Amino acid sequence: MAEPVVHFEIIGTDPAALRGYYGNLFGWSFDTSGPVAPSVSDQGEYGFTEAGETIPGGVGGGSAHRPHVVFYVGVPDVGEALRRAEALGGRRVLGPERAEGRDLVVAQFTDPEGNLIGLAGPA
Repeated sequence: MAEPVVHFEIIGTDPAALRGYYGNLFGWSFDTSGPVAPSVSDQGEYGFTEAGETIPGGVGGGSAHRPHVVFYVGVPDVGEALRRAEALGGRRVLGPERAEGRDLVVAQFTDPEGNLIGLAGPA
């Protein structure tokens, strides 16, 4: 079975403004109370989309975060998937990293063309 897309992120230097923009554009609402890995977003600035509005996602960042959009593919073992991505010509960008207080590991890599792709899973 193929691995599904399980999450998206929109990251920028003014996360509140981005949340306002996408909230107004698409009617999304966000919960900023959950923990997030510091390399992904400043704490309190990452807003997870509300359940049922769209596929799970988040909008966050902060002044030290480079603007980008990324989707995450769900995999059973993030470290192994990241090693496979590198063996096939990708380049590790982030992780694997676990967000404090969450049972979620994330990583990011660029494909051979330089596109940013995320991985997410329990391990």
